[in-house]
Formats: sequence, C-alpha cells, structure tokens
Amino acid sequence: MSQRAQHHIPTRPLGRRSFLVASTVGFAGLRFGRPALAATRDPVAARSAKAKSTILFFLCGGASHIDTWDMKPSAPAEYRGPFRSIATSARGIELCEHLPLLAQQAHHLAVVRSISASVATNDHHAGYYYNLTGHQADPTFVSLGNDRRPYPTDWPYLGCVAGSRVARRGDLPATITLPHMPSRAPYTRPGQFAARLGIEHDPLYVYGDLDEPLKFAAPALVLEGDVNVGRLEQRRALLGTLDGARREFDTLANVRQWSRLQERAFSLLGSAGTTAAFDVASEPEALPERYGRTINGTSLLMARRLVEAGVPFITVFWKENVKIANKCKSAGGWDTHGNNFNCLREHLLPEFDRGFSALVADLHDRGLLDETLLLVTSEMGRTPKIGDIRSGGIAGAGRDHWTHCLSVLMAGGGIRGGQVYGSSDERGEYPARHPITPAHVAKTVYRAMGVNDLSATDKDGRKYNLLDEGESIETLF
Repeated sequence: MSQRAQHHIPTRPLGRRSFLVASTVGFAGLRFGRPALAATRDPVAARSAKAKSTILFFLCGGASHIDTWDMKPSAPAEYRGPFRSIATSARGIELCEHLPLLAQQAHHLAVVRSISASVATNDHHAGYYYNLTGHQADPTFVSLGNDRRPYPTDWPYLGCVAGSRVARRGDLPATITLPHMPSRAPYTRPGQFAARLGIEHDPLYVYGDLDEPLKFAAPALVLEGDVNVGRLEQRRALLGTLDGARREFDTLANVRQWSRLQERAFSLLGSAGTTAAFDVASEPEALPERYGRTINGTSLLMARRLVEAGVPFITVFWKENVKIANKCKSAGGWDTHGNNFNCLREHLLPEFDRGFSALVADLHDRGLLDETLLLVTSEMGRTPKIGDIRSGGIAGAGRDHWTHCLSVLMAGGGIRGGQVYGSSDERGEYPARHPITPAHVAKTVYRAMGVNDLSATDKDGRKYNLLDEGESIETLF
C-alpha cells in the first residue's frame, strides 16, 4: 500500500451534525490519528511542578529574532536595520523600541537567544514540526515539501504530550488550540497533532474571526435539533450521533479508542461550564481593550480564561491578516519576505506588544503567573542580512527564512524572570554561547509541568521514549 493510500481521507460528504461532532472530538485527529498509546506520569515530578497550565503563543510565519528580542545594535547596518534597542524593567534585557509595553514586563521574562533549529528545507513545514515536537524533520519533508501532510506516525505535539500526562481540572479537553489550524488545507502544518500518541489527545480547535474577534466557535459546543442537555443526560443521545459519524470515517479501527472519543464529547457537551469558558465577550469592557480588539489579542484573553477553567495546555497560533499580505510579501503574518521593517513597525509588533504584555500583566495581577508557563516561539527566525531575492533584494527590505538561529520568550510557571540564556553571534546568524535545540525547549516545558517520564508503549506493547534528545534548561528555574 502506498504512503498516500495509508493516509486516505474519506471523500464522501459529511452531514452538518457529523462534521460538528467530529470537530468536537478532534477532527484533525480523526483524519490523521492511529490507535492510542499508553502514557504514564512521574508522580514525584508532578508534586514539584509549578506550572498547572501552559500557554504557547506561536508567531506563525517565522518571527525576526534580530528585530525583536535579540537585536544587534553594533552589527553593520545591512544586518541591524533601522530599529533601536530600548532598556526594560530588567537590567541586562534590551528589546526592540516597538515593544514598549512588553519592556515594562521584562522583569517577568526569560529570553533564550541560542536556539538552533536548522532544517534541510529551511522552510515552514519542517520548522513547525521541529519547534512543536522537539524532533528534527525526517527526509519526507525534503522529498515532499509543502505536500508533506501530517502523518499518524509523526511525533506528537509537545502540547498533546503534556496534556496527556497532567491531571485534568474540569470537563474541558486537556489541550485546546485557537484561533485557527495552520495552515489552510491541503497545506496543513505537521507537528500540531497528537499523531502516534492517539487521537483522543488531539487538541480541540476553537476558531476565531478576524472581523469579529470577540466571537469564537468551538464546534459542537451548541447542541442542535431536538437534542438538549436534559435529553443528552437522560438518553446519551450524542452516542447515537457519534455512531453515525463513525461510519463517515475510515481511519478508526479500535473500539476502545472510539469509546474514549464518545466520552470526551459527552462530558464536553454535558458540562454547564463549557460554553461559559468560551464567552470572552462577558469580560469587563476594559479587558478586551487592554489586550487589543484583534483576533490575536482576544485569543490571548481567551487563553487566560481557559487557564482559569483548568485547561492544562492552550496554544494560540497567530492568525494572519490577509489585508497586509501583499504589503509584506507574505500570508499576512510574520513571514516578512518584503517590507520587513514597515510591516513590523506598523502592524505585527504593536499587536503583539499590546496583547502579550497584557497577558503577562493580567496573569500576574490575578496571582496566576507563577502557575502558568508562557512560551513565545515560532518556526524560524529571519535572515540577519537584509534583502530577500524573492522580493527585490536589498531594495525590497525583506528578510528570508532562517532556521539556523531563533529566540524564544518564557515567563511564569517557575521560570525566573529578568534573565537571558545563551547568545547568538555578533550578527545574529548562529548560536554562540550555550547553543540548544527545540528539544531543550520542549524538555523545559515538560519539566515546568512535572512531566519527566516520557516513556510510552505502542499498540504492540513495545516501550519507547517520546523525546530522547535534549534536556531541560535548569538555570531558567
């Protein structure tokens, strides 16, 4: 059987109810999943962990490290660009001048500047996969390029691993992703799913709208037709609906797995607190304004609500703004192939600065920052030398893909604020001091959440490790 045949997606149209129910239990997983694997948790690590939840903010497109939190003011002009560094609330941390609000929160931040995530393709698919799983991309990313779809044999997303190991604190799923699933099908980015871990650990995707940022749609959270919560509780009517949906998909072969998906959907729909957790419009008027009335700012506000609702792992994938796509020679996100500095100064940095600084401050004000780990990352950095041949070279003022060096921000969850770990070289091209990889970042997240045992068992009873590479960055804690 060919590789493509093994990952066949049913082509028969789905009914509306079937689609919504499938979305609730992990539609992406139903496409790409395989039988679940056993997972264990280290009880000693769990007792010492500080992070009850993690919010991972992923800057889709590849954020320019050299124009944000690893600036090189002494580098030649063709590298450093026109942006200036500014002092912050933490001695020794300087940020871009267009991050003034975050600069006031720098005493909460740890800036990691020495990550090498080199991939053979130097492109998005492999960059997503490496930074979201901690595993280097396999040769299929080279041979298939953007046609490389998510596979059931992929290594799992670190959020799915963490969500599968920590104790749930409510009826909501352990892993929730918003406000979209990158990228538009059929070019869905690998690395964001549970894959070999089992589809019951796939994230629940909650979708947001650029034009109406206070409105989110979590598929199937509203019951349709004659199925209300009362009847659902009495007759478990959803199970019949799920049985109908089951026949629409050909990727599920394990009865026990299907039962777990049924129970997940039933508990989700039957919970009175489910829809309340997603009602971001109920926040006091000042808070949406504080985060910024954009889809990305509001998604961070939603993430804070999900932390309060007990969700262990929340992912916010930066949603691109198609209105600036042509201006930035990109999809409207951080992939600034052209006009890098105007796109950052006028759009990307102000929106990020407002939303993320508000999240840090809001969590701190509520006494939640110590138990909530924040991680800002991306699939790559940008070329330190200005000029992308695809957008006019030096005259186009863009920066191309650069997987060889990137930086991340961390805060909360036991991380000591006001520090810098590692460094890149004088031009921001390669890690210089304390070089690490995305595996070290993933291990640091696991350590913060008390997930130190990464052993798993496959469907044939064979033991293996979910991530052999890397180790946690202990000096951050």
